[in-house]
Amino acid sequence: MATGSSWAWKPIARDALLARGYHSCDVVQGKLLLFGGLKSGELKEPPLGDVVAFDPTLLTAATVAPNSGYQRSRHDTAVLADRWLCVVGGWDGAHRVSAVCCWDTEQGQWERWAEGPSNDPPVGLSSHTCTKVSEHELRVVGREGGLRTQRRFASIYTLRVNPATKTYWYKEEESRTASRAGHSAMLLRNAGGYQLMVFGGRDSSDCEVAGRWGKGKIHVESIHAPKLTEQLSRLVGSENGSRQAPKGLRHQSCTVVGPFVVAFGGETLTKGRDTVCNDLYVYDTRCSPPSWFRFPCSDRGQKRVGHRTCLWNDKLYLVGGFGPDGKTPCPEICVLEIP
Repeated sequence: MATGSSWAWKPIARDALLARGYHSCDVVQGKLLLFGGLKSGELKEPPLGDVVAFDPTLLTAATVAPNSGYQRSRHDTAVLADRWLCVVGGWDGAHRVSAVCCWDTEQGQWERWAEGPSNDPPVGLSSHTCTKVSEHELRVVGREGGLRTQRRFASIYTLRVNPATKTYWYKEEESRTASRAGHSAMLLRNAGGYQLMVFGGRDSSDCEVAGRWGKGKIHVESIHAPKLTEQLSRLVGSENGSRQAPKGLRHQSCTVVGPFVVAFGGETLTKGRDTVCNDLYVYDTRCSPPSWFRFPCSDRGQKRVGHRTCLWNDKLYLVGGFGPDGKTPCPEICVLEIP
């Protein structure tokens, strides 16, 4: 059990199927579904295309879809109707893509969705974010680019999806953010409704707004986590953390838990050999203005980059990622414990 001053990641399971980084992890029908990613930090490593299900009750992992023609890494995902695992963009081993494909958990098969007639897609996306706004609308934030060129800003896209017709279409919004890759996005409530904030992926601690919606425009169920919310409230109220925002981080994990955002690990953009991090950051939206709190960890073994965190049944799970050397994948699944 790796401890910080007042929190810990407790390993609960270990399986070689979970050892990967730059993958996605989502809760579908009570199980954590991992898709894609990389088995090593080698640049020429082809991405994975398998789907692995972790059962948080039985603490077992199993392959539900083998490698197919849908390999991806540095992609992002959204779950539609608790059925479709919607995969958006990513690196396919040869190109940055913007195409959408879906794993249908009920049919047990992949579906390559078609572009709608008004589709205006990015050239390519990787290390971007994809946030669910409703069952038919996603918000994508990322730096568009092909193999040789990348824009000096991050574009914002509304991505419409239709599971009935298996079609999708992008629309680029007029607003943009600073150039970011490997950043995080957090959909937060405010007095007027909701706003999407992005942070990380560049050498700054700035948060930027990537979308605003009224109260009736967001149709996403919030996950009830009363115990973890109370623990996070107690943690930020302690004197164990410092008021410090994450700066110059990329490929960290980020999960919204009630009025809090929990970010962990990542890779610092500052020059040096020891770039993989193991700090826990908590963003408290209850105060005005909201504040970041940093809680360091002394255990080097808990350094992670390219990992994911998932909230399910009042527990925050840490899944995969590369360890302190940035190359060795971690086969453990851990749960955040706050005494």
